[in-house]
Amino acid sequence: MPNKLPSTARSLPIALMRAREGVMLPIRDMLAQTGITEQQWRVLRVLAEYGVMDAKTLADRASLLFPSLTRIAATLREKGLVTQTRDVKDRRRQFIEITAAGQKIIDDRADQTAQIVVGFQETLGLENYETLLDLLAQLDPGARD
Repeated sequence: MPNKLPSTARSLPIALMRAREGVMLPIRDMLAQTGITEQQWRVLRVLAEYGVMDAKTLADRASLLFPSLTRIAATLREKGLVTQTRDVKDRRRQFIEITAAGQKIIDDRADQTAQIVVGFQETLGLENYETLLDLLAQLDPGARD
């Protein structure tokens, strides 16, 4: 019986996992100096970009499961990098906001982060880089502009 599965060398899930590791390597190196995790970085980046938001929206934009965000936000709050407040009308709803200390982590690494992006653009070429982002967005069930 012939194998109906594609070669693992041409398997999209495996290729995406390998590419993710290649993309995350320089980011992990940068974060090693901060004392924060990749997930905490994503939360801070989203808050720095969009401002205060409810926990459900933040979890979605940071590509985290809600229970993981709850734990991560608690850790970031303990580190003084975010604040959390409850909605006055719906006490179950929480809003999370980046603090000045959290914003400083982002600001202090903005140049290094930009250089990482430039490295990816140089490796792929700018057009391929943009095309890759567009193609990946097509596979994202929650993609937005």
